[in-house]
Amino acid sequence: MENIRSIPTQQTIPGWRLIISDAGRFWALRQTPFPIAAMRAGADPAVDADTLSEVRAEVDRQEEIARRVTS
Repeated sequence: MENIRSIPTQQTIPGWRLIISDAGRFWALRQTPFPIAAMRAGADPAVDADTLSEVRAEVDRQEEIARRVTS
């Protein structure tokens, strides 16, 4: 990825770093690793989508996977 742009501050997801690739794809990278049990259950610390709302939904899905196995 070249020329990665940061997301404006008002468009953030707590605990995740957001970027837009040079192709306009949105990426979210978790700032701290998921617990091993969450990773084994399928929680992914790096997700991508076409829009900000789609990437937020994907982050929510990953966090829900982690909550189910670590609660």
